[in-house]
Amino acid sequence: MLSYLIEFSNFMLRWLHVIAAIAWIGESIYFVMLDNGLKTPKDENCRKKGVFGEMWAVHGGGFYHNQKYATSPEKLPDDLHWSFWKAYTTWLSGFALFIILYMVNPDFYLVNPNSNWEWAAHMTGWQANVLALTFLLLGWVVYNEMCKRISPNMERDGLLSIGVAIMMVVVAYLSTQMFSGRAAFLLTGAVMATAMSANVFFWIIPGQRRIVKAMKAGETPNPLDGKRGKQRSVHNTYFTLPVVLLMISNHYSFAYSHAYAWVIMALLIFAGALIRQYFVLMHAGKIQPGYPVAGVLLIMVAFWIGMPSTQQANSATESGPDIADVQTVIEQRCVACHAQSPTQPGFSAPPAGFAYDNLNQILHHKESIQQVVASGYMPLGNMTNMTDEERALIEAWSE
Repeated sequence: MLSYLIEFSNFMLRWLHVIAAIAWIGESIYFVMLDNGLKTPKDENCRKKGVFGEMWAVHGGGFYHNQKYATSPEKLPDDLHWSFWKAYTTWLSGFALFIILYMVNPDFYLVNPNSNWEWAAHMTGWQANVLALTFLLLGWVVYNEMCKRISPNMERDGLLSIGVAIMMVVVAYLSTQMFSGRAAFLLTGAVMATAMSANVFFWIIPGQRRIVKAMKAGETPNPLDGKRGKQRSVHNTYFTLPVVLLMISNHYSFAYSHAYAWVIMALLIFAGALIRQYFVLMHAGKIQPGYPVAGVLLIMVAFWIGMPSTQQANSATESGPDIADVQTVIEQRCVACHAQSPTQPGFSAPPAGFAYDNLNQILHHKESIQQVVASGYMPLGNMTNMTDEERALIEAWSE
C-alpha cells in the first residue's frame, strides 16, 4: 500500500509540476516576445502619456492592443496582473518530486559508487541528501553573488553572461562527479530552476512591488528595480529550454551514464540557450539563423560523443557470449526491479516500464542495457552486487 501511495503521489505531483511549468514558461516566453516586439506608438497622445511601445495582435477571433509605459501611467489600476505563483508552484512541486523520487532512497538514486572521488563513491544516504540540498543552495548563492558583483548596475551583463556560462559548465562537471548520472542531470537543471524561482521571489517581484508603491505614493521609482528585474527575467528566459531538457533527461541513459556525461550536458545547455536566443531576436524583428545552426551543431557534437562504440565481430558465437548467459546475469542482477511484478521493496512496477523478465524486452533494449551496465550506473548502487566479470559479459554481448 505504501508503494502505491508513493507512486500515485509521484503521478499527481508530476502532473501539477508539468502544468505549473507550462503556465510559467509560457507566460515568460509571451512577455519576452511582447517586450521585444514593441514598436514606437504612432499616436501622439499615447506618446504624451508615456507609452514607450505598443503591439497590435490578433488571436482568438479578436484584436489586442498591448502598451508598455516607460514612465508612470496617468492612473495605475488596483487589479494589476502579477506573475509569481506559477513560478513558486513549479519549484515547490519539483522539489516535492525530488524528495519522493531521490531523497527517499538516496543510496540508490543519489550516491555515485563509480565516482572518481573516493569520498563521493562512499557517501551514505543521508550525506548524499545533505550534499544535494547544499548543492542547490550554493548554486543559487554563487549565481546571485555573480550578478551582484559582476553587473550590479546592469552595465556589464555581457560579461555576466560569460560568467554564468562558465558556472554552468562547472556545475555540470561537479554534479556528475558527486552524484549518480541521472541525479546529476536533474540537479544541474534544478540549480537553474532554483535560480529562476529565486530570481522571481527575491528580485523581480520585490522590485515590482517597490515600483508600484512609489508610483501610488506619487514618488519616482528607483530605475534600478526595473533594470534588475529585466536582467533576471532575461536570465530566466535563457534557462528555460535547458531546464526542460534536463528535467526529461532521466529517460535517456545514453546521456547521463556516459563517461563524459558532463560534456554532453554542457553542450545541450548551450544548445538550448542558443536556440532560445534565435527566438528572442526573431521577436525583435532580427532573423539570425546562425544561432539555431550553432545550437544544432552542438547537439550533433553531443550525439557524436554519446554514440555507443560498435563491436567488431565475425559472428555471434565467436565474438560474444550466448544470449542464455546474458539472460542468466540479467535474471540474477536486474529482474528484482525490472520485472512485471518487481520483488525489490519500493517498486510496484518496473522502472521506466522496462521488464527484463521478458526476452523480447531484453533484445529490444540491448544497447541501453549494455551502456548502463558497462558504465556502472546500473544496477542502482550495485544493490544486486553485479561483478566486473558479469559487466564484461554483457558488454561483450553481440547480436
